Amino acid sequence: MTMRRGASFCLLLSLSLVLLGFVQAKPNYKDALAKSILFFQGQRSGRLPASQRVSWRSDSGLSDGLSAHVDLTGGYYDAGDNVKFNFPMAFTTTMLSWSSLEYGKRMGPELANARAAIRWATDYLLKCATATPGKLYVGVGDPNVDHKCWERPEDMDTVRTVFSVSASNPGSDVAGETAAALAAASMVFRKVDSRYSRLLLRTARKVFQFAMQYQGAYSDSLGSAVCPFYCSYSGYKKMVGAKVEMVVLGSIFVSNDELLWGAAWMFRATNEMSYYKILKSMGADNQPDIFSWDNKYAGAHVLLSRRALLNNDKNFEQFEGAAENFMCRILPNSPYKTTQYTQGGLMYKLPESNLQYVTSITFLLTTYAKYMKSTKHTFNCGNLLVDYILGENPIRMSYMVGFGPNFPKRIHHRGSSLPSLTSHPQAIGCDGGFQPFFYSANPNPNILTGAIVGGPNQNDGYPDQRSDYSHSEPATYINAAMVGPLSYFAGTLN
Repeated sequence: MTMRRGASFCLLLSLSLVLLGFVQAKPNYKDALAKSILFFQGQRSGRLPASQRVSWRSDSGLSDGLSAHVDLTGGYYDAGDNVKFNFPMAFTTTMLSWSSLEYGKRMGPELANARAAIRWATDYLLKCATATPGKLYVGVGDPNVDHKCWERPEDMDTVRTVFSVSASNPGSDVAGETAAALAAASMVFRKVDSRYSRLLLRTARKVFQFAMQYQGAYSDSLGSAVCPFYCSYSGYKKMVGAKVEMVVLGSIFVSNDELLWGAAWMFRATNEMSYYKILKSMGADNQPDIFSWDNKYAGAHVLLSRRALLNNDKNFEQFEGAAENFMCRILPNSPYKTTQYTQGGLMYKLPESNLQYVTSITFLLTTYAKYMKSTKHTFNCGNLLVDYILGENPIRMSYMVGFGPNFPKRIHHRGSSLPSLTSHPQAIGCDGGFQPFFYSANPNPNILTGAIVGGPNQNDGYPDQRSDYSHSEPATYINAAMVGPLSYFAGTLN
């Protein structure tokens, strides 16, 4: 399917008109933006700084990496558990960085907080990439053990197993995403901390080279340590006959979505022809109708379309076409639509944690609209999906914790659902959190301000049950993708 540009313009213009009929009120986007970034402090692992504002959290994971004789403290817990999964964490970092690059001028005072959230992740990712030559550490904590427990991160007594990929146990997907995160972040800090920026980019080069040189899916290398939690479900797919010479490696490689994504960010950060050659060899044939921590094709296409639209570079028109095809699969009034919507107007992709797809795709819609507007083809993808998440929906539920009068009170999150160390200094062991806390009908004692949960079901319903993790669990990658659209609307409509 290929859409003419004019046709896609009409779809986008008509969408904005449709949305005007839906949206009756405007949420306070500036407040939502501030809270969406504050959420990351609640997910911090390691020794917390004096500037920590989520006061019910304390130091945790201070021995992470000890079993491998390296320092792997820091970083983020991915969701409601106490494991550090680098694959989604790196994607979170890339999306926070992309948000800051695209919308930093609209963030106002929140830009400094966004940079702090990014740096908390990149400081950790740098350790993972440089601690041991020839290895990339990609996770801390045994998920199969951790998921049987309900305890605060401050009380963790489960094994903190360290996982890594290497030449003999490759992980092109997680390495490609890590390189993307470091490269994107290097641009965020380029003007405010040039030394740190250079370190990030220097490390990104090495990690991307590692990803290209040692090919394979990290799911195959690590098995149950990452599956079924964060398997690389989109796969590591070899492209028969895809040959490209990379100057820094001088060898032949194959492709998957994280390598395309990583190469796109390396090219954006360096403007070097070696990365351009990789991009061209991979092309834009894979065109799904989803974007997430696992499947990066659509994100790479939108990122690369920037070059075609803003720089009028015809070498990138294939990516512009792929980005427009993606939009046509998403928009509700498109004849090429492959996306379902609920009666209340919410994009519905998959039953579990659907809002992760909504926030990620909304970021792409908003960002592509921004690129198109700069070329004087003005349109607005609308703010319906953002407003839905913030409470403009059939049950008037804000799916951001702490935003608005009605929000999830029983989220699937260990730290939020268990009493803090201040109010309950006694340790809570692995099994100690289930009774009376996990199974309690009471609201969580600690409000994880800004957390966006998995969201409603396909009928716009939300039972607000702690045990219903597919709908009530927040995650860093849900919030990270929401920062960009909130920044856009905060700078435009508030």
